[in-house]
Amino acid sequence: MKYVYLLRSRSQPTKTYIGITDNLDQRLLEHNSGKSIHTSRFKPWLIEVAICFVDDERASAFERYLKSGSGHAFAKRHLWTSKGLGASGTLPNPSPAPTTSNSSSYR
Repeated sequence: MKYVYLLRSRSQPTKTYIGITDNLDQRLLEHNSGKSIHTSRFKPWLIEVAICFVDDERASAFERYLKSGSGHAFAKRHLWTSKGLGASGTLPNPSPAPTTSNSSSYR
């Protein structure tokens, strides 16, 4: 299983990065600890979008597409937030992780 992910710099919100990994949490730690020469200047990073693929080849193809000209346009229209900035001109706080409940609220 692979993840294609889109990162946004918290220190410089106009800076973005697209990557692929099989361990999303570990890869984000590597980006934020400066282990990637491509992202070390703009840390810390936050994950703006992560898409999980069961098929590794499809994940690789999608990552390559997102890094192409038409893929950049697609990501801008459908995946990136508007420069990652909230109405106040700052990055919004990430939503808390959903909690699980034993009871169902479906009706």
